[in-house]
Amino acid sequence: MTDTETLREQILTLKKKRNAIILAHNYQRDEVQDIADYRGDSLELSRIAADVDCDVIVFCGVNFMAESASILSPHKTVLLPEISAGCPMADMIKVSGSRELKNYFPGYDYTGGYKYPADFTLRDIKKLHPGVPVVTYVNTTADVKAESDICCTSANAVKIVESLDTDSVICVPDRNLSAWIAYNTDKEVITWDGFCHVHDRVTAQDVDKVKEEHPDALVLAHPECRMEVLEKADHVTSTSGMLRYARASDVKEFVIGTETGLLYKLREDSPNKKFYPLRKDMICPNMKKTTLKSVLHVLETMENEVRVDEKIRVLAKKSLDRMLAVR
Repeated sequence: MTDTETLREQILTLKKKRNAIILAHNYQRDEVQDIADYRGDSLELSRIAADVDCDVIVFCGVNFMAESASILSPHKTVLLPEISAGCPMADMIKVSGSRELKNYFPGYDYTGGYKYPADFTLRDIKKLHPGVPVVTYVNTTADVKAESDICCTSANAVKIVESLDTDSVICVPDRNLSAWIAYNTDKEVITWDGFCHVHDRVTAQDVDKVKEEHPDALVLAHPECRMEVLEKADHVTSTSGMLRYARASDVKEFVIGTETGLLYKLREDSPNKKFYPLRKDMICPNMKKTTLKSVLHVLETMENEVRVDEKIRVLAKKSLDRMLAVR
């Protein structure tokens, strides 16, 4: 028996003992996705976990995802296999305090500039635009969700903004998703300037290059990419949307403009089709921190529990519930 097989066997035994389920985000390592009971995007997984009869949720992802599971399943124990697995974009916006952008991406050439000072907070931008509702991407911390009016996902962001009876909205924290929303609505979109470094690094030139290399392939891009990329893509959609689109399409080749972990599920769902990364370095180091060993460790020790303060949880859940009520 290989080390991987031994780890899998130990995990499955402990999972049964703990009455646990394992959730894996689409960007996780292949072997972690393979051991999971459910795979998907962060909110989709949290909603599944809330409906499953279990005592323990092992969330293979990053911190805000485990927080979302705790928000929707307050009576269950939520464990994050790698407690240091955070989301730099989520950390780019604070309800209070400061952020240090330079520490997030060692060696990453970020030239966009930050339009807000480090100590400028969500409450500050709300004061600048009194009465304007805050639409917050689910890729945020629980306290930011609690300070917001309604949440959105990359799949429903435009629909959520259109559902609000206002001419203006504040959208946080992703400037690229905000630009995509603004492109698809007549409302004024007041944007924060956070970003996902995995998606933000992609350029229009990258799209041109990959189209030359794979002329028969359709380009699918995530709305966390820059507008210059989205304008050249054949289809713009979330990770779950990419999975559905590729399954349903008669096309046999696709270029995937999101974190490379999604390729595992795409190839599994459609083994007769070919999938290429838009850029080979579209890799999130935080998503790749989780290993089978860390999954086993938290099941053994019950360490790394993520629990949201009840006052924050209730307010954050209201923002999520308002989103889920939009049809």
